[in-house]
Formats: sequence, structure tokens, C-alpha cells
Amino acid sequence: MKRSVGFLACVLLIAAGGLRAAEPEKPESIRIPGFTAASSDHQRGVEERMADLLDPAATARHFRVLTEEPHPAGSAENLKLAHYVRDQFAAAGLEGVTIHRYDVLLPWPRKVAVSMLEPVPMTASLAEDGTPVDKDSYAVGAGLTYLGMSASGDVTADVIYAHSGNPEDYDWLVKQGIDPRGKIAVVRYSNPYSYRGFKAWEAERRGVAALIIYSDPMDDGYRKGDVFPRGPWGPESHIQRGAITYDFIVPGDPLTPGWASTEGARRITQEEARSVPRILAVPMSWGDAKPILESLEGPVAPPSWQGALPITYHVGPGPAKLHVEVEMDGETRPIWVVEGRILGSEKPDETIILGNHRDAWVYGAVDPSSGTATLIEAARVLGTLARDGERPRRTLVFASWDAEEWHLTGSTEWGEQFAAELGKGAVAYLNVDSSTSGPNFGASAVASLNRTIVEVARDIIDPNSRGSLLEAWTKAAAAPGDDGDPSGPLVANDLGSGSDYTVFLNFLGVPVVDLSFDGPYGVYHSQYDDLYWMEHFGDPGYRYMTAMVEVWGRLGLRLANADVHGFDYRQYATTVQGFVDSLADVPGLRDELDLTAAGAVVGEWRREAEHLQQMIDRVLTTGNEPASETLSDLNTALLGVERELLLADGIPGRPWFKHSLYAPRYTYAAMSLPGVREAAEAKDWELARRQLEALVERLQAATAATRRAAALVPAP
Repeated sequence: MKRSVGFLACVLLIAAGGLRAAEPEKPESIRIPGFTAASSDHQRGVEERMADLLDPAATARHFRVLTEEPHPAGSAENLKLAHYVRDQFAAAGLEGVTIHRYDVLLPWPRKVAVSMLEPVPMTASLAEDGTPVDKDSYAVGAGLTYLGMSASGDVTADVIYAHSGNPEDYDWLVKQGIDPRGKIAVVRYSNPYSYRGFKAWEAERRGVAALIIYSDPMDDGYRKGDVFPRGPWGPESHIQRGAITYDFIVPGDPLTPGWASTEGARRITQEEARSVPRILAVPMSWGDAKPILESLEGPVAPPSWQGALPITYHVGPGPAKLHVEVEMDGETRPIWVVEGRILGSEKPDETIILGNHRDAWVYGAVDPSSGTATLIEAARVLGTLARDGERPRRTLVFASWDAEEWHLTGSTEWGEQFAAELGKGAVAYLNVDSSTSGPNFGASAVASLNRTIVEVARDIIDPNSRGSLLEAWTKAAAAPGDDGDPSGPLVANDLGSGSDYTVFLNFLGVPVVDLSFDGPYGVYHSQYDDLYWMEHFGDPGYRYMTAMVEVWGRLGLRLANADVHGFDYRQYATTVQGFVDSLADVPGLRDELDLTAAGAVVGEWRREAEHLQQMIDRVLTTGNEPASETLSDLNTALLGVERELLLADGIPGRPWFKHSLYAPRYTYAAMSLPGVREAAEAKDWELARRQLEALVERLQAATAATRRAAALVPAP
């Protein structure tokens, strides 16, 4: 019955005019960046035809198929969905539709068990309770609840509560005389946020024997609002699954670090693999964690460590004693990446990649099935345009990744396999992981694409306000009392990791965009992230899931059809100047490093970029249509600027990460100018000086590439 409710909502929405009713006036007078006036007018016409093809009912149909069964990476169900995506790509008219197979380390659990031996015997259920209003919440076929890449082992030990499991948390415990070595640490998921793999890394480094990661209701449960099935937040038994791979060291298949795991590929051993954890780890609900936490004695935890459970949180150790047993099978399994293309009519070797991962921990309604439904619908509407004679000038690549939830695997293996092609011709990678968990639009990107993203949002209708998406975005980003004007840029330019754009930005030097509509979402990686949750809380009527098709499609078409690549290197240089300025905030850096040269070269890059943009604007606004072949060398030169920011040897200790401006922290949080910053934060000033020199060299190279591009701008 619940499936027909969502479909009826879609039908009613379409009958009422769908997403195209009551359109605000469009700014036709605003020339699209990178387009001549004539090309801009034509492009807007193409985009309007694309928007007219949008169909929430079609998006809903795909979504229901994608969320019918649990489909974790490597499973038969996920292979079935790979075939489904392939068939939909083919039906949409995409060319070169294929499934790439990669064989990767993907161990599944044989046994996961946690029991409290003292002071009161208790066996953790490690299971989520079903609710009668949602048949899918019983998750038949979901299998054991576990953390991917946990080590195998059998541990009995006293328990400590270590808050969020971050370094400062263990430091506090040590100051209280509490030694974490040999203990079982219970930590929370999200206070403050850090990637579960970093929690495992830090626990392993501290000598912890086993790690329990639980969801406290303070962070994603009843303290936030009504819980499922009454509201969007996590109920008592919800469990956040996930992998703990150290992919902040090197992502992708742990046994083929830096090269693709294709048939016959060389493989290292698990013992050699730097991204494989050596600690037992288990996820847990707060319902299972509560009797353990309330059994702890020892010092009272600091106020900031107190959660929302009706107890006073103590840190131990003991008297709670746990027995934790994990047995993983250690197997290598196949994963499947689905690819299809709309070949460009003029520059088929230049590509814009639209990608989303398909694998989920259970149903993955938000993460990632909302994005997969969006990807399939984007392929349909853009494929229809191509069949109707509106083939893009450059090639659009549609990619359905696998095993993103396990060390960003499918996209990384594909990127490593086709590195030469992508390094030469990839214009941008446009990522949608979870397209929809609510109505709030957000975008992260390299700063050269800020302007293009904002212009796209200006031309799209927000499903709720019926004004432009840009207006809704701006209003949501504004602080109270700011009259709707945000204090900073709308597009976030601090890029960390945790999604499939990582290989494109950090390994290949391809500009990236990450898009989402967000909202209250407390069932992340649980079995409650299902069809019922989406149709009742995340996106009733599939309006925002379908709106993301328009955002993604317009952005892809603008990058594919531009007369001149619309990279705004002025904004990029301005953003990088902010990165350089922020280095001075690292304690002790002002006394050890001279940032003058870095600031000077960024200033020079900004001036060269301003000159380049003035010349491009002059050519595009003269009224004389430049021939595409005249602009070919210029566009090739513009593609090379981002590549110049790559470090040949990568950043120290993590050579896979090659971008001089971006890398994730071990927590997944963004870190700008990573080579310099990591060394400076470690007080390794000699290494920091060498990395600063390397950074200046890369910025000089980007400046020179910008200057060369300006020399190729044809006379107006």
C-alpha cells in the first residue's frame, strides 16, 4: 500500500503542473559563462526542453526497484541492480554501455557477537527492530550487522567510554590515569564528527583491544526530534553500519594501491596493505549500548561527553567487562561498475562524468538509491535530447559505481584504470552520492566552478518556494538577521573525502562538484533508510529527487556545450589566497615559515586569471561567432591548469593523494594545502619548508598555464 501512496503523490504533482508550474521569470539576458550570446540562448532552450522531460513518476519507479532488497557491495542483489542500471542506460540510448568487473578485497562476516560478562550478563542483539507500519523495516536478507574491514579476533576485557574516540578524548583519559591499552573502548559516532575509520585508526594506535561504535540519541536520535517511524530520526535499535578502512591513506582496493584491480593485476598481501585495520570493531545501537554504559564506574565523564541517555556517563574502566568476537572470511569478491556515454558531436575525447554509487549497507534509500534513481532519470532525459538532435558537443559519461561504502572502491579502480584518458580529456566530475534527504540544496566544488553552479541554480525552480533554487539556497545559507544575504560563498570549497569524487580530484587533478539536497536524517546506514522513510520524510512526491536531475543535467550540459570552458580561475586564486592566509593560524608557523612567496605567486595567478577572463569575455561578447576549431587549443590549455596543481610524489606519507591544494584529514574533514599543513601541525618544520617550496612551484606552474591559455585566445 505504501508504494502506491508515493506513486499517487507523483501523479497528483504532475496533474497540478509538476515541477514546471508557476515558473519565475528566467534571466535570459544573463549570458551563460563560457558561451557567446547566441550559444547561450540556444543552450537555455536546450535546458528548458530537458526540464520539460522531467518525470517524478519515472524517478519513483526506478527508486522502488533500487530499494526493493538489501544490496551491499559484492552481493548477487547488487549485481542484479548493475544489470538493471545497464538496461536502463541502454534504453535511454546511451552508447558504449558496459559493465566493468574488478576483483577486490571485500571480506564478509561469519560471526559477530558482543556480550557483557560483568557486572550483569547481557548479550547484545546487534539487530534492528521492525515496525508493522513498514514491512521493509524487518530487513529480511540483511545479514549480520558489522563494520567492514574489521579484523577477526576474540577479546575479553574491561570497558572504557572514550567519547568520540578522537585523540583529545584518549588524552583526557590518560590524564585521569586511565590506560586504554588492552581495553574495549565504547565511542560515539558523531560528537564531534570523525570518520569511523579514523576512530579505529586512533584506537589501534592507542593499543585498544576492540572498539564499539554506537549511535547516541543526542546525535541522531530522540534529542533531535521524533524518531522513526513517527519522524526522521533514529529509533532505539538503529545501527549505523559502515567500513573502517584507512582510505585516508590510500583509497580503493587495499591489495592494488595505485593501480586498477583488473584481471591479472599484481596484488600485495593483506599484511602489506596500509589501509587494512588490525583492530576488532563492531557497530551498536544505543539500546544495546545503554546497559554497558550504565554499568561503568570510574570518573564522571566531562559535560561535553554526556549524551542523551537517562544516565550519568562514567568513563570506567569497568566494572563492565565485555566479550567481543568477530570472524571475517577474508575473501576477494567481484564488484561491478556500469558505464554508458552520450558521445560528443565535436569533442568526443573531452568528457564530463556524472557518477553515483549503487551499493548500500541495506536498502540505502537516501544513501545511495536516491542518487542512483536520479542518475538513471538523468540518462533518460539527456539521452532523449540526443536522440532528438541535441547531442552535446563533448561526451557525457554516466557511471554507476560499486563498493563506494568500502574504501571508495569502484570509482577509484575505474579512475586508476583509465587515468591516461581522464588526465588528458576529463573536463569535470559531477558527483551525487545521496541526492535527497530533504529540501536544502548544497554544493561543494573546486572554486573554478563556483560561478557555473550558481548560474545553474538561478535557472531552476525550487519545488517548495516556487522561486528560483538560487533564492532558496541563498535564504537557507543566510544567518538570522542577515536579510537573506549569506556571509560567505554559497559553494563550499573545502573538499575532504568520503565520496567518489576523491579519485578524480586527489589522484587525477580533475575539477569536481558534489551535489545534494539535505534534511533531517537520523537513519544513516541503517535498515530504516528505506522506501517508507523516503516517501514519508525525505522526499514525499519525489520532487527534490527529480529536481536534482535538473541540477545535474543542466550543469553537465553547460560544461559539455560551452564555447570556452567556464573555469573561473580568478575565484580559484582568491580561494587559494584564503588557504594560504589560514596557514598562519597553525601554532608556531609564523615563527618558522615565510609565506611571502606563496602569497606573491597566488597574487600573480589572480592577475593572470583576470587578464585571461577579460580576453575570453571580449571574444565571446563581440557578436562574431568564433569557430569551435579556433578555440580548440585554448580549451585544451584551460584543461591543463588544474593538472598543474598535482605533486608528482604526492603528499608525504600518503603519495596516492597528489593534489597540492586538497587532501582529506584522517577524519575525512577537508584540509587545504595538505603537504605544508600536515608537516606544520606535526612541528616538522624542515619538511614543512620543503612542502612549501613544492606548493609554490605548483602554483607557479598553474600561473604559467593560465598565461599560456591567455596567449591562445583568438583575436575578437
